[in-house]
Amino acid sequence: MSTHSSAPPATVHPVDQRLPLGKVSALGLQHVLVMYAGAVAVPLIVGRALKLTPDEVALLISADLFCCGIATLIQSLGATQWFGIKLPVMMGVTFASVAPMVAIANANPGTAGAQLLFGSIIGAGVISILIAPMVSRMLRFFPPVVTGTIIAVIGISLMRVGINWIFGNPFGPTAPAVVDPVYAKWLAEVTSPGSSIPPVPKGFAIMPTMPNPKYADLTGLGVAALVLVSILLIVKYAKGFVANISVLLGIVIGAVVASVMGIMTYEKVGKAPWFDVVLPFHFGMPAFDPVLILTMTLIMIVVMIESTGMFLALGEMTDRKVDQKALAKGLRTDGLGTLIGGIFNTFPYTSFSQNVGLVAVTGIKSRYVCAAGGVILVVLGLLPKMAALIESLPTVVLGGAGLVMFGMVAATGIRILSGVDFKTNRHNPMIVAVSIGVGMIPLIAPNFKQWMPHGLHSLIESGILLASITAVLLNLFLNGAKHDEQAIITAAKQAEAH
Repeated sequence: MSTHSSAPPATVHPVDQRLPLGKVSALGLQHVLVMYAGAVAVPLIVGRALKLTPDEVALLISADLFCCGIATLIQSLGATQWFGIKLPVMMGVTFASVAPMVAIANANPGTAGAQLLFGSIIGAGVISILIAPMVSRMLRFFPPVVTGTIIAVIGISLMRVGINWIFGNPFGPTAPAVVDPVYAKWLAEVTSPGSSIPPVPKGFAIMPTMPNPKYADLTGLGVAALVLVSILLIVKYAKGFVANISVLLGIVIGAVVASVMGIMTYEKVGKAPWFDVVLPFHFGMPAFDPVLILTMTLIMIVVMIESTGMFLALGEMTDRKVDQKALAKGLRTDGLGTLIGGIFNTFPYTSFSQNVGLVAVTGIKSRYVCAAGGVILVVLGLLPKMAALIESLPTVVLGGAGLVMFGMVAATGIRILSGVDFKTNRHNPMIVAVSIGVGMIPLIAPNFKQWMPHGLHSLIESGILLASITAVLLNLFLNGAKHDEQAIITAAKQAEAH
């Protein structure tokens, strides 16, 4: 009678390998540190655009870290037969969604804007879950010439945020110019009760003409420059993991210097509790606007196409074949993460490319490393003091790092475009040129839409969305829809290279 005792034991695939607790925790923390600066930047940008209180911005940061962890656990470990690609993937807020979210926030500040924003995210999350299998078949419409152009425009659009962090916003208390107090006093006197001069017409305002001392303050400029120089020196002289967290270390150096100079204070950190649970619908029940939901859904389609390239590249890196079914599971999780984000007062989620690059750098392919990172993120999301500390960072510190973070997004797009055939295909330069030009319209001429139907405004005020639609349509018109999976994998690998 034959026995199988002499058969070799089944080898565990590197992706499914369970490492010792100490090692898996340390590697998981490494993944968290690599993504941390990018993860917390979005709630800071959107929270301030919504004009929320510091406590509410801190709540957004906690909710963001918590949902990053939940989405990462679902993606790396799997949940039911529908969700989770079961690869070493860290999930984070996508920068692609920042520009449309800031546009929504600027048009509708405060709690009402938060309800509209989270309603559009929930709606986009539900639609993304439903269309995930279809998106996984739409690769032919998003070759590298399209995705590279879109990601470059995302980076260029976001640079404005980083620059305003350094110098000051063009409107409000840090605007470049202020009203001359002499003029304001004169106007108040001549229009005071009993004056023979008629009251000031509605909408009348004195033009700001005096330089604002709070704008482009040289002290803040020096701190931002120090952060930028620190990041560059770390990248130049450090190796491996330390080089990978250069942005985070630059922010820490900037925070220490800002604290010594008295620019950064810690009252809010002292008042924040040590532990608190993230609750859904903090800002009230979400409001659902069909146009805003459509806008966020179009952004999610672009994000899911980008995720598809990353998943295929990650499959090659880890020697695990990513088929159509696995791809649909991964993309559904992008949608589920976005739905969870909207419910818990946070934002759309996708796989973070810098963490995919870290898998290639370290050679550690186990998905349980990313699951450990997910657990760490959930714990960080339950510590309000940590969120209050991040919210206390002066914008000048974030600005120095923002130039690098957002510039790297643009550089990623350029890197993808470097693999595009511009020599023998004369249509590709035209696609890039026109799409970037159209994408710049809302940045350069923000009032271009003033005579267009108001219902279209939220759809066309995002340069990223205009560039995406233009690139897809031009590529379809000039190149047709050819399916080249290898080109998409190559582009994804170029995007993740360090």
